Amino acid sequence: MEDVRPLVCPILVGRDDLLALADRRLDEIGPGTGHLLLIAGEAGLGKTRLLGAIERRATSAGLRVVRAGTYPSDLQVPAALLIDLSRALQRDPALAPLGARLADRLADEASTDGDPGRRRRLLVLDVADLLAKLANDGPMLIGLEDLHWSDDLTLEILEAFARRIQELALLVIATYRSDELYPRVPTRQWRARLLAQRRAEEVRLRRLSADETATMTAVIQGSTVPPARNVVQAIHSRTDGIPLHVEELLALLRGHEMASAGEVRDADVPDTVEDAILARIGQRSVSAATVARTGAVIGRSFDLDLLGAVSGEPLDRLSDPLRELADHFILLPSHVPGRYAFRHALICDAIYAAIPEPERRRLHALTADAAVGRSDIGTDAFLALHFERAGRRDDAFQAARTAADAAARLSSHTEARELYATALRTAPNDLSPEGRARLLSSFATSAAATDDNATASEAFEAARAAWLEAGNGLAAAAVVAPLVAARHLLGDPLESRTERLRTALATIQVSPSLHGPPIDADADRVRANLLAALAAAYMLDRRLEDGIRFAVDARQLASRLGDATTERHAATTLGACYVFAGSMDEGWALMLGAVAGARDAGDEPAVARAYRMLGSCASVLVEYERGEAWLREGIEYAERVERWNDRHYMAAHLAHVLWATGRWTEADAVARRALADGRGGITTRLTALHVLGYVAVGRGLLAEAAASLGEAYALASGMRELQRISPALWGLAETALANGDPAMAMNHVLAGVAASEAVDDAAYLYPYLVTGVRAYLELGDPGAARGFLERTAPLIRRRGVPGTLPALDHAEGLLALAEGSTGHARTSLSAAADAWAARGRVWEGTQALLDLARARFRAHQRPEASAAAEAARTRAVELPAPALEAAAAALLATTWRGGQPDPWAPLTAREFEIARFVTDGRTNVEIAEELGISRKTVSSHLEHIFAKLGIGRRAEIAAWTASRPVLHSRSHGDDREE
Repeated sequence: MEDVRPLVCPILVGRDDLLALADRRLDEIGPGTGHLLLIAGEAGLGKTRLLGAIERRATSAGLRVVRAGTYPSDLQVPAALLIDLSRALQRDPALAPLGARLADRLADEASTDGDPGRRRRLLVLDVADLLAKLANDGPMLIGLEDLHWSDDLTLEILEAFARRIQELALLVIATYRSDELYPRVPTRQWRARLLAQRRAEEVRLRRLSADETATMTAVIQGSTVPPARNVVQAIHSRTDGIPLHVEELLALLRGHEMASAGEVRDADVPDTVEDAILARIGQRSVSAATVARTGAVIGRSFDLDLLGAVSGEPLDRLSDPLRELADHFILLPSHVPGRYAFRHALICDAIYAAIPEPERRRLHALTADAAVGRSDIGTDAFLALHFERAGRRDDAFQAARTAADAAARLSSHTEARELYATALRTAPNDLSPEGRARLLSSFATSAAATDDNATASEAFEAARAAWLEAGNGLAAAAVVAPLVAARHLLGDPLESRTERLRTALATIQVSPSLHGPPIDADADRVRANLLAALAAAYMLDRRLEDGIRFAVDARQLASRLGDATTERHAATTLGACYVFAGSMDEGWALMLGAVAGARDAGDEPAVARAYRMLGSCASVLVEYERGEAWLREGIEYAERVERWNDRHYMAAHLAHVLWATGRWTEADAVARRALADGRGGITTRLTALHVLGYVAVGRGLLAEAAASLGEAYALASGMRELQRISPALWGLAETALANGDPAMAMNHVLAGVAASEAVDDAAYLYPYLVTGVRAYLELGDPGAARGFLERTAPLIRRRGVPGTLPALDHAEGLLALAEGSTGHARTSLSAAADAWAARGRVWEGTQALLDLARARFRAHQRPEASAAAEAARTRAVELPAPALEAAAAALLATTWRGGQPDPWAPLTAREFEIARFVTDGRTNVEIAEELGISRKTVSSHLEHIFAKLGIGRRAEIAAWTASRPVLHSRSHGDDREE
């Protein structure tokens, strides 16, 4: 007689803490106390079983319960999880109307105007509203399984829903595999955002300990006596404490007494869980194994009607094999009658992989044919998958192309990309060149939208070739602008990109005059777009004269054609060129005009681009007050219209403004959030890395700074653009200086200067003036420092960008001080310190105060020198910047009458005074009363004393003070600073 002991442990072992947490969350559910709970864990750890246990508790507590899930093939289906949720709702009579409304809204692709971004945003908000209505009938538990297979539209909707859950009587529990959150998986960034925003809490399932494995083994074997420890160790070793693996191992070891660990280790049991699953399937009846194989082809979950249609068996003849599979825990019947799912995705995958290819093809074909016309499962994406795997290319092509177009209309770019790829793989051999060109262009556009620039570039190239083969040179030329945009992000140099654009322009017939009537409006539209792309390419590399020339031509041509989109694009580029060329007012006005015009037209991409350019230009050009205002306004707009790439790019530049103006803690946090989100692209990453590196340099974390800036430089080197390379090189130069390596600093400086000189740039050149002069002086070569300044200063003066000019006074003051011209040094450094302060540039501004203090000390202006050093020290403490604080403290402790340090160095006079009181045995309260200061101030001074002297006890202060006999003999009043 067959052993009928359970193959699945009937209790949850090692999960008591998680069940207790779930009980607390269930008890809290009510209006305004909703929760989103994320359950993460490796495959096989029991996420589904834990969710089931929580659902049973919720049902007992009187909550409604509904569950939906996703499967691997759902990555190509926009909102697949929510479609499954709508079906689950429709199975409950009380929730069916809401489920139908949800299904209708997800299927409605033409609910608004032709702007895909706006259509998608409204869809997201509408569906989030519908999901919120689930709480109208009382508390509810919503279970969402296997989010690691969710598409980006699903995650976007769930993110919008998550912002409302806390106000609703809902407990939403979502599970996903922690071992499948690879860097490009959408769920990875989604999870990070929700946790960072505290809109969700996460629990992680761990593997079982040896003791927990012993408990599980005893329960499964029905034994009241725990197995021997060495046996448990053997089981634990072979299963790694993964519950599914424990169950599969024990299922195959039935009949073994397991008297010793050696017998467990030597038992003829497959080492992998996949092989263990197949061995167990081999023990089932022929009819049960056939049903299992058929179900695995259909998918992780299937219903009885589809199974019957594919298998060709009457439904009553399927009852026994389904029961057998359920009794042996291969299938799990759903609470919905007639629906089944494999107990674990690994079981489905293992069975599917073992089916011979011919049989697989046959079953896929039957599945597709049976699904046609079924609105609940027969989506075009589902059909495309099964038709392709059945080898029916024509059918797969038609279904994939239809599904891809639908996904593109919803801006579901990831799904569209995969479906267009399927359409390309299955395209008929006789597809016309024009048809292939359109398909390739659509595929390339979706790939570019998902930052898969290498794929986009290759597809755009192929589309261009196909258009040429079709004899449509104009369409071939139109592809070049997006092709160049993709090549730009892959690091193509400016010359290569502009050559492509110029070649495309040369193929288009030119109108007699930019002001005359168009001879071919379609051709002129393409021409205007290419001119605008050329302008943008030159602007990005800061070749301003060329950028201005092409932007002006593009604007004029677009205006004549009534092409407002291209005209705004060119105006934004032209404005950016003007501000970098020093024509600030004209440039800002053009970009602000582009924002206003695009807003009025509802042109969301143009609004976002104009804000990007306004904010980033201002952040680079030391217009920090303007830049912060524009960036915050742009971020708010981008968040509202859900343009996340633009939002995070602007956030990275906002982080730069915060760093520059001395708000380092906030800058670090904003930059890290922009990086963690994952939706900003390479340019966001570069700017955020610059900021993190700059903050680390200032705080003395030089290894961390070198890592961030080194990564940024490596990324930027591929792009070969000044605005990407120069900030990283300057940061590396500052890092080398802080690390006592002026020679290395100078190497970075010269590389950065050469990059700016190549394009007559001043905006990225100016910080190198101060860093380069300082590096040469530390190398003991003031002559080289003077030559360096004479080489670089003329370009700064010629451009005349106001925010860059303080660098001239600062560098000149450093040289004058080194050359002994203290009067000239004081004048220049005072002007630099004031100008940096007016601009809000804290890094150089604090250094300028220190440099000014040195110049005043040399001129024997001790009170003025102390005032400048104290101002620098106060600012350094606020940042905090330990190296600058130490430099200020050293200046305050130094008398330049003979260049000898004060006897109380490295302490300030006030700190030494407090040290004397400590030596006398005074308490903090007594010291505070004696000096007329607060106890908090005394404690702060003591912290500085401990840090500077490298000690930790008051007795050590007394010992150090006693080592200065001259001062020790003075009265307290005589050792104060003048």
